[in-house]
Amino acid sequence: MREATTHPSARTTTHPPLRYRIITASLLTLAATYFLIPVYWLAVSATKNSADLFGTFSFWFAHPRPFAYLRDVLTYDHGVYLRWFTNSLLYAGVGALAATLLSAAAGYALAKFPFPGREAVFNLVLAGVLIPGTALALPLYFLFSSMGLANTYWAVLLPSVVSPFGVYLCRIYAAAAVPDSLLEAARIDGAGEPRIFAGLALRLMTPALVTVFLFQFVHIWNNYFLPLVMLSDSDLYPIQLGLTSWTGYADRQPELYQYTVGGAFLSVLPLMVLMTVLQRYWRTGLTEGSVKA
Repeated sequence: MREATTHPSARTTTHPPLRYRIITASLLTLAATYFLIPVYWLAVSATKNSADLFGTFSFWFAHPRPFAYLRDVLTYDHGVYLRWFTNSLLYAGVGALAATLLSAAAGYALAKFPFPGREAVFNLVLAGVLIPGTALALPLYFLFSSMGLANTYWAVLLPSVVSPFGVYLCRIYAAAAVPDSLLEAARIDGAGEPRIFAGLALRLMTPALVTVFLFQFVHIWNNYFLPLVMLSDSDLYPIQLGLTSWTGYADRQPELYQYTVGGAFLSVLPLMVLMTVLQRYWRTGLTEGSVKA
């Protein structure tokens, strides 16, 4: 009798054993719970007043009035929170967009244009990834002070447009996702380098660009030390620095505890929306847009 043979495609579709799937699902559930508990606590606490924040169970509601309390946050001190929120959107949105475009251009150039010292430049970029931002805050302050830019929007915006990690990621992704043969075909058809970069390379690099934009947006949105060093005018504060200033007066004005928690809850909503909107771009594979052999 002839032995039964298993088709190769049947072996590749075999599911892992049930116990491994259970272990994987359990670990993922624990990780999700770990990260979601603070968000749940923040959502619950935003519905409480200052007395209930300290006098009731932290993870359950007590006399919830979320819309009234959040309205108090938005209207306190002539709506200064809205000013801080707008500042954060400006710093994070403009800074992340500019950083993404600069990283894309630099990464594409390092990946596709050979020139003397290219690897040395790339190694310098890698060294920049290892330098913490806090180590550069004071030198940047002295530099911007000498230029007359301290305590201005530019003092936070200009350092935010530089992303060594973004350059590194774009260089690696451009090398893998933008085929040289496709670039040569575009050049033969008469396309110039700016058109090739804007119309072809940027589209193929979309997943990397979305990743850089999101990482840089979150970094700038949560940045505290740089605005603390650069800014002294409260009208220029981002959300993080503004909420910290509220906690400094909370001992004398207990309602500021409630406003700080409510403001922190509102501050995470843009990040949640941005993550939800942009995550579909990460499903694109590295081979999207490649040339068929």
